[in-house]
Amino acid sequence: MRATFVVLLIVALGSVAFGQPAASNTASAPSTERIVKEVRHELIMLPYLSVFDNIAYKVDGYNVTLVGQVTRPTLKSDADNVVKRIEGVENVNNQIEVLPASPMDDGLRARLYRAIYGYPALQKYALGVQQPIRIIVKNGKVTLEGVVDNDTDKNIANIQASSVSGGFSVTNNLQVGSK
Repeated sequence: MRATFVVLLIVALGSVAFGQPAASNTASAPSTERIVKEVRHELIMLPYLSVFDNIAYKVDGYNVTLVGQVTRPTLKSDADNVVKRIEGVENVNNQIEVLPASPMDDGLRARLYRAIYGYPALQKYALGVQQPIRIIVKNGKVTLEGVVDNDTDKNIANIQASSVSGGFSVTNNLQVGSK
């Protein structure tokens, strides 16, 4: 039994040391596809990212551009920091806008959230950790961002947002996802 183990160990070490070719630089270089996946993962894992924040990104080779709007300045810097730590990312261009602090906008955000996610046909979007309908409010102007299942849901979200008092205008940038 002990002899079999020693032979297997020698064979295993031999195959590691001699049988495997060394990885080439191109095989170990981070691919753009992997960087895209990791950027997405790191951004959605940000602890203070909420339904009132919208962060998007573009990967061009080893350069990442961050865009969108956030309610907290720390979220902008957190997004920058986590993306910079991804292997293969050489440059981060952080163009995220920090929305102005406003009690009026905060109240409007809460009313919009209740109107959209409280509506029976849209409650399915409230089930996940990251809700897909993003509610962006800047100086009383509302923008809906994100992805919904169909045109009906897109239109209902727009109607619900338009029915909330206190907003000056509603821009519906919701996209219909393909199934």
